[in-house]
Amino acid sequence: MTDYFEVHARDAAARVGELRLRDPVVTPALADDVLADAGSQWVQHRDRPEGDESQLTVLPHRGFPSGTAEEVQASFAPEYPDVDFPSAAVVSPQTAADYGADAYVLSGAPGVVGHGAAFEDAVVETREAIPDDTALYLSGVATPRNVAVLVYAGVDLVDADRAVIRGTQGRYLTTEGEYDLAALDELPCSCAACRQPVAEFDRGDCVDHNVAVLEAELARVRRRIRDGRLRDYVEGQARHEAWATAAFRELDQEYAYVEERTPAFRDSLLLSATEDALRRVEIQRFADRVTSRYRKRLDGHPLLLVPCSAAKPYSDSQSHRQFQDAASYRAHVVSMTSPIGVVPQELELTYPAQHYDSVVTGRWSAEETDFVARVLRRYLERTDYSRVLAHVPPEGYREVCERVEREVDVPFEYTVEDHPTTDASLGELNAALAGEDTIWVEEREEATLKAVADYFVGDGAGDELFGDLTVQGRYPKLQALDSDGEQLAALVPQYGSLSFTLAGARRWVDSDAPTKRVEIDAFVPEGSVLAPGVVDASDDIRVGDEVVVEGPTAFAVGRAEMPGPAMVDSTRGIAVQVRHSEET
Repeated sequence: MTDYFEVHARDAAARVGELRLRDPVVTPALADDVLADAGSQWVQHRDRPEGDESQLTVLPHRGFPSGTAEEVQASFAPEYPDVDFPSAAVVSPQTAADYGADAYVLSGAPGVVGHGAAFEDAVVETREAIPDDTALYLSGVATPRNVAVLVYAGVDLVDADRAVIRGTQGRYLTTEGEYDLAALDELPCSCAACRQPVAEFDRGDCVDHNVAVLEAELARVRRRIRDGRLRDYVEGQARHEAWATAAFRELDQEYAYVEERTPAFRDSLLLSATEDALRRVEIQRFADRVTSRYRKRLDGHPLLLVPCSAAKPYSDSQSHRQFQDAASYRAHVVSMTSPIGVVPQELELTYPAQHYDSVVTGRWSAEETDFVARVLRRYLERTDYSRVLAHVPPEGYREVCERVEREVDVPFEYTVEDHPTTDASLGELNAALAGEDTIWVEEREEATLKAVADYFVGDGAGDELFGDLTVQGRYPKLQALDSDGEQLAALVPQYGSLSFTLAGARRWVDSDAPTKRVEIDAFVPEGSVLAPGVVDASDDIRVGDEVVVEGPTAFAVGRAEMPGPAMVDSTRGIAVQVRHSEET
């Protein structure tokens, strides 16, 4: 059981945590600082072969005393009578397991850092074998240039060894690369060591600079994790080393590993600045759910494909208001966009549909075209439209539509003369919809609540949960009521998610819709459920998901603060923020 490490913020596999020593250390951090703070408290265990249950012994490392863990702890008891000393087990990917340690040191790290696939394999295999609320430490490998990628993969602790060694060799490190000190005609840094003439800057100063830049980069990474923006930073930072770019792309192939750790939604902007963004979990997850969970409920109306807009949500943009004025709500509107694919209007609030920004050049790359075409084809194969009106620009969008038109059995009509918002094009759209029935506001609002339930809960959940739905409020502040007028849930406009009441949670549990459950001990939660109180949890729970909390004496509903597996795995931290609870 770990007592010294707790995760406070998550950004996919990267975490901000706290090592609870005499003076708490916020991770990701330099282990040098941790060891200096811990002093001789820190007990480090030896690697052991798989299946060997013999007593772990303490390694003499960085001045650590030798002997068994019990002997070391006993020797310090007079000075620290109330401390159960933290421990770190040295493991390889093959021997990694839960040894009850607070941190795990990955042996042989210098042999894998520098090789993209080998690094990704080693970190993922080790991270999945050790408890969630433990720190992963890679020694002798960190530089200011690569540490963001190390943390992005799931590393919590590094040290300054490599930065110090390179400094003694006269190598000046930056977040972009390293330089021969003798070749520098100026110092491109303002740290304390660099505030002197370059002629007076020696190798000792170079060591101080290298460590300072590494510490500054770790602080930058911690800020990015808290903001939910580390991925955006790593997409650029990884480009400075070929192996780091390879590792970053290898991690994108580890969808299950990254997806489990990626929140259902975020407060932050998702920036699509490179084609790598197409492989982001948030993008892939949205496309998958739209093409496997979403159900079209506005039957009897044609599909109207329109381009995305810079303003979010799309319906607030000037161009989309023009489209709706011309269409007069006689067609089901779906927006086409890179990097997301297709966005039914009912899901325009759902993360990341109203939370992204992309680089607009007017031209789509082959990879963007392939991705959006694939998503649109899958969407049309799942839905049933009599025809498709493609009110899209000729560049990019038209090519996607023409490609998909050849692959599906639905007729396409093109209504843009030159640009979608010209009078001629809007007139064509209006004429193409002559004779079509209007989709009334009540229909659109009901379809929205059901579609969001499908997206977050599962295929068919909207009909299961809201079969007798009455909608209250005005879009986007919608509430779902049952036939007796009792509120079941509310749409959260900020994220496009649902917030359930206790009545809604009970209906969820009693329905055939997939239920995200957290089983707890015999207590009534107020405010939050801590991880030690969790008995079991659904594997598919992600941070931000709505969850039902059940125990021998309580029933509650709230939002997950950890992935489901981490709730079961962890011994510290908040598992669920409870909104409503009652004693049973």
